[in-house]
Amino acid sequence: MDTSDETLAREAAGGDAAAFSALVTRHYDRLFRLCFRLTGVRTEAEDLCQDICAALPAKVRAFRGEARFTTWLWRVAVNAANDRRRRAATRARTADGWGDVEDARRAEAAEAAAAMDWLARAMRALPDELRDTVALVMDEMTHAEAGEILGVSEGTVSWRMSEVKKRLRAMKEAVDG
Repeated sequence: MDTSDETLAREAAGGDAAAFSALVTRHYDRLFRLCFRLTGVRTEAEDLCQDICAALPAKVRAFRGEARFTTWLWRVAVNAANDRRRRAATRARTADGWGDVEDARRAEAAEAAAAMDWLARAMRALPDELRDTVALVMDEMTHAEAGEILGVSEGTVSWRMSEVKKRLRAMKEAVDG
């Protein structure tokens, strides 16, 4: 019988490297997929996922076991993505007016966006709260679980998913013209 995530988390919090390794091995692929849906860019998702895993040994000490480990881990990921977005926005405001360097950065970002498939572009076009919601629900999470991670009600998650579908249909119609 496999050891539960919660047991491994408690052992990892106590300094058990093997338990920590088992947790990371068990959840890394799903964590990466969530990071990709939160960022929409593979390299950003890789960086975010690595940042989360690097900080996890210290963060796991705060795991109290009041929720499932995966619920706690997804909340850590959503918070890390939000922190990354805030830092990027601050850097962009700071760089405003820096001329050629900023123009080159924006041109590079536009080229990268053009290379993404339609769904990834559509996901990035959504407001953060809708993107975060759909990223969690796409990970086979119930609306109740997603609501717990995001700190909103199950009904709010259901409304957000309805809004996502409506917006994606509109985006598709605009492209298909």
